[in-house]
Amino acid sequence: MPFASLNDRALISVSGPDAEHFLQNILTTDLDALAAGDAKPGALLTPQGKILFDFLISRAGENAFRLECRADISDDFVRRLMLYKLRAKVEIAKAEQAIVAIAWGDESTASQSDSTAVADKRFPDGGVTRSYGGVAQSGDIAAWQAFRISHGIAESGADYPLSDAFPHDVLLDETGGVGFRKGCYVGQEVVSRMHHRGTARRRVLIVNAEQPLPGAGTELTVDGRPVGTLGSNAGTTGLAIARIDRVKAALDAGQQIMAGDIPVSLAIPAWAKFSYPQETVGAEGA
Repeated sequence: MPFASLNDRALISVSGPDAEHFLQNILTTDLDALAAGDAKPGALLTPQGKILFDFLISRAGENAFRLECRADISDDFVRRLMLYKLRAKVEIAKAEQAIVAIAWGDESTASQSDSTAVADKRFPDGGVTRSYGGVAQSGDIAAWQAFRISHGIAESGADYPLSDAFPHDVLLDETGGVGFRKGCYVGQEVVSRMHHRGTARRRVLIVNAEQPLPGAGTELTVDGRPVGTLGSNAGTTGLAIARIDRVKAALDAGQQIMAGDIPVSLAIPAWAKFSYPQETVGAEGA
């Protein structure tokens, strides 16, 4: 069973009598649907609906939650949560040392003796668990990144910058990261309108090439016109956030999509429910 320890992650604890109500009112994740033993993705948005912080959230006992996020944004995340705290009866604290171990594959099931092991629900087919605490072991980080990329799971930093993407862009609406039946949260109006009007046009796609892909940030183009941007890659397979209407137009016209000077093909993740638009629109617009 492959595994890796991730040394670029941090853990934030939110606990207290008002913890669930507090988080439910500001985060995209529907905590009413968060079962013990599961870790779901989510985001804290700007009022304009763009992702300010992304994370995985899991229950850490009664009236307690664990938010796993990038280490380099964790202090800012704590400060932002504190701004929303007001008079809520919650304690917000960052763990002094965070050890995040991840395992994947058919045999990746939570250990009965590890009370922190949770299922990473971003992967609809299962088989991915995360554990917190214990002793750090390096494992095969490159293999983990290749697995994540091959399954179409985007993460901020590696695949998109914060404050630039909507939840739909990075498929949080498809991985359980957005609750469309819960009440209001920061940025909810924009996200709900995008969802119900079906106006999401930027989506994560899996990129494949016959030679190693260029680095993150490389534009995807068709006849010199941008259709998207590359994120992380594992050799000849990578992720991109692309305009699916423009990609569909290129496919219909038999035009080659390029990543820099490398021809590529794009595919919707196998588990995703969205599809290319039936009618393409003009290339103008956001």
